[in-house]
Amino acid sequence: MKDQVADSNRYQRAVANSKRIRWDIDRDVIRGRSFDFTKKFLPDGLSKVDRLAFLGADDQRLLSQIQGRTYANMFGLVERFIAAKVLDVSRDHSLGDQHALEALVRFADEEIKHQELFRRIERMSGDGMPHGYTFVPEANAVASAVLSKSTWAVLALTCHIELFVLAHYRESIDADAGVSELWKDVFLFHWREEAQHAIIDEMEWRRVHDQLSAAEVDQGVTDLIELVGAVDGLVQLQARADADYFLAVCAGSYSPDEAKRIHAGVLDAYRWQYIVSGVQEPRFSKALGSMITESQGARIGSALAPIM
Repeated sequence: MKDQVADSNRYQRAVANSKRIRWDIDRDVIRGRSFDFTKKFLPDGLSKVDRLAFLGADDQRLLSQIQGRTYANMFGLVERFIAAKVLDVSRDHSLGDQHALEALVRFADEEIKHQELFRRIERMSGDGMPHGYTFVPEANAVASAVLSKSTWAVLALTCHIELFVLAHYRESIDADAGVSELWKDVFLFHWREEAQHAIIDEMEWRRVHDQLSAAEVDQGVTDLIELVGAVDGLVQLQARADADYFLAVCAGSYSPDEAKRIHAGVLDAYRWQYIVSGVQEPRFSKALGSMITESQGARIGSALAPIM
């Protein structure tokens, strides 16, 4: 009973925080601005362009901008299945804790808003970039594939995503005059709501976990491994497309060996952005570790090893 009261209080605080930090795309984030294409879109800690020291400054900036456009597309994609899953699990509270229900409905509403934010950012990015960019994944197909997996696994993946947003925000707050101020605000305002979502993710993931048998949790682990593998597959496809696009439109002329290093560098950056930065978040590893056995942890570790 005490746990139920404590959880209800946490949901109530989540609602209060959601109301307090609520922001608007035009009023608070974009504010009538457009992108300054003389600046990078992502900090080097995310884009990893500084590791490609043979690139000139203009091409490092261009590669960062390409990655920023893909970042917007990626979040437009993942927040589609997150919103759908949050609405799905909210039904468990429909005739129960109304604080929990409101927290989850607000969560879903904010995720839908984030989709619109990132659609706007993608279009604004495209306005100043050469023709030929392609975002390979199809959002509805990916969302359908993710949502076909167990709720335990989808909530685990969602928690992982929400927590790596926090890591990305930390990378964006460095006082680097070379990074777009508008993009810094995208990171800031996205983080403000995702930080609250991560708390609810953990609560819902634990709530679902506590209702499952050992066999069902084991299936959830299998599903999570498959989901991470699928994310890596998408990352590999998009990294290849973005590196090819960069090489087609960049200012410099690069040797076959340098082109190979560019492809590897973009893949490394994307694996960091969309997988590794979340896996290495202490909150995620602690939450996951509290719900799985040692052998299940070993299975996950083995699956992650080639990516990490």
